[in-house]
Amino acid sequence: MPAERSTPPVTAFMLIKTMPEWLAMTPQERVSAFATEVVPAVKAKTTGVRSRFYDTEFYSTRVTDVWVWEADDHDAYQLLIDVLRETPFWDRYFTVVDLLVGTENGYARTYGLEPVTTIVT
Repeated sequence: MPAERSTPPVTAFMLIKTMPEWLAMTPQERVSAFATEVVPAVKAKTTGVRSRFYDTEFYSTRVTDVWVWEADDHDAYQLLIDVLRETPFWDRYFTVVDLLVGTENGYARTYGLEPVTTIVT
């Protein structure tokens, strides 16, 4: 059965590296800074975005964390990036090393096929 044609969410893998200002804070100060300076801006100025945060510093020196964002559409994603750039997250607390943006199983949607890379065991 061919895949349903609809607008898929935009997924962004934000590869980031901690900055000295972030590392100089205590863990509690970091949580507080994120909760008061970053999260409220995202919640107040965006809709249709969700995120998950992954620590990677014990496996990589180039990237210390991966912040995975899912946005309902490209406009929601673009607004999210604009909002994040206006907070201390961007270039003060973290350096954005790379952004890998895509849509899940885009090839299958393009060709009307079932995804072959989705594996559930």
